[in-house]
Amino acid sequence: MSVQASTQKKADASANGQVGVLLAAVAIAFTGQMTLNPIIAPLSREIGLAEWQVGLTISVAALMVVLFSPIWGRRAQAWGSRTVLIAALGFATVVMVAFAGVVGLGLAGLLGPVPLFVAFLVLRGLCYGAAVAAVMPTAQAHIAAVTTDEATRVKGMAGVGAAQGAASILGAIVGGVLVVFGLMVPMIAVPVMLALALTLAWAKLQRPDAATLVARPAGLRATDPRVLPYLIAGFGMFLAFGFVQVITGFLVQDRLHLEATAAGAFAGIAFLMAGIGMLVSQVVLIPRLGWGPHRLMRVGVAFALTGFVVLLPDAGLWLLLVAMLLIGLGLGFAIPGYTAGPTLLVRDEEQGALAGLIGATNGLTFIIAP
Repeated sequence: MSVQASTQKKADASANGQVGVLLAAVAIAFTGQMTLNPIIAPLSREIGLAEWQVGLTISVAALMVVLFSPIWGRRAQAWGSRTVLIAALGFATVVMVAFAGVVGLGLAGLLGPVPLFVAFLVLRGLCYGAAVAAVMPTAQAHIAAVTTDEATRVKGMAGVGAAQGAASILGAIVGGVLVVFGLMVPMIAVPVMLALALTLAWAKLQRPDAATLVARPAGLRATDPRVLPYLIAGFGMFLAFGFVQVITGFLVQDRLHLEATAAGAFAGIAFLMAGIGMLVSQVVLIPRLGWGPHRLMRVGVAFALTGFVVLLPDAGLWLLLVAMLLIGLGLGFAIPGYTAGPTLLVRDEEQGALAGLIGATNGLTFIIAP
């Protein structure tokens, strides 16, 4: 083996190792977020918040994602993935510590519905939304920077999706198990997991080589014909998924006639099924099939649409779980195609802006869906 080939092999191994660290940090951070999903509906009812107040909080958080994703995407190219991720995860950890404290006061009856609603909006909506907006654009910009061909990039973007899918599974399990010990226990677990992700990023992610940074990342318009079709398709997929994420907790509680703790546990099982579907498609199937972005999107949307149709009738728990599995499987195919496709069409200096646009598009759906 030549010296040049050996050097290139070591560089590739180092890059792959850094991608692994980044994806692990993303998975841990999103596990914390997903831990809240099964309990947010019964928790809100327990402390006296109405469904529309929870929906508005989620919409405000999504608005922050829309506003901050393009900023974070460009900063990831200018400052490096490590710097952006550490800043975002540090802020998110502090915010969720404060949020857990507020929820504890609400459960103890020491805060009324109005101050609780304001705290939900400010902490879980504005602050946490601005922080978590950095995670996906940073990961996607990093993958785009270290991959060069279509197959490798699709696998890389599938890795980002797999990190989310794993987070869906782990979050559902953690949320469903911990809620048995009380609604407050998962709340405490969230900032702990964010702190773990922060520690991993701080300790293992390398400081970027100055030569790899882009001093002035290029902007990119959503109307650019290279990316607009992908953004429209992604908007439709995430809007539909946003409906399911918001209503599943309420759907389980109302269809199965459960009290708050049991509803949180069964909603966790439902989200677990969606996470399993995503993980199967992104970890098991995509690396073996070798499909391009367009085929992944077409097949994925077909599966997801079938799942949404199955979800419509009130036919008991098992059909609901099958529906969630199909939705997760379909979106697990479609999302890597949606995220990888446009990265093959734009210039290197536009990758950060593109990652921000994708994050903003996804966030926009969670403003509308609630």
